[in-house]
Amino acid sequence: MIVNEVMKPIAKLIIALAIPVAIGAIAGSFTATSVNGWFTSLIKPDFNPPNWLFAPVWTTLYIMMGFSSFMVWNSKKKGKQKNKALGIYMIQLLFNFLWSFIFFYAQEPGWALVDIILMWMLILITILQFGKISSTAAWLLVPYICWVSFAAILNFAIWKLN
Repeated sequence: MIVNEVMKPIAKLIIALAIPVAIGAIAGSFTATSVNGWFTSLIKPDFNPPNWLFAPVWTTLYIMMGFSSFMVWNSKKKGKQKNKALGIYMIQLLFNFLWSFIFFYAQEPGWALVDIILMWMLILITILQFGKISSTAAWLLVPYICWVSFAAILNFAIWKLN
């Protein structure tokens, strides 16, 4: 019985980490094909970070997102509030995935800008919903919304310059 009680949270943690990391890896495959091609041809603003920076930043953020969602999923709270928070989290993950596809694969920075603005709003709602369940879970998403804020500004600048 004790083993089952220990294994259940461990299984939840593995799943919670695997979901955003897998989404990031799949989205990264869209990115990788364009970074050395189409993306290099774009005019970028002076504040554009070096390409090597994106993978470690996103990997760190996806891991933090996984821990955050685990804290909410594993919380003792039950019912609608927890389900709503995790549902919004999953929707923002979808928008996160779609951004890479739209920007890099479809090569549509304008439509990607629309997506990232919606994603930013969904991240904010996720933070607020997670905060009702776990303040630590909410704070773990603050670096994510900060990075997405920067990415939105960068996306806008690239769209405007090209």
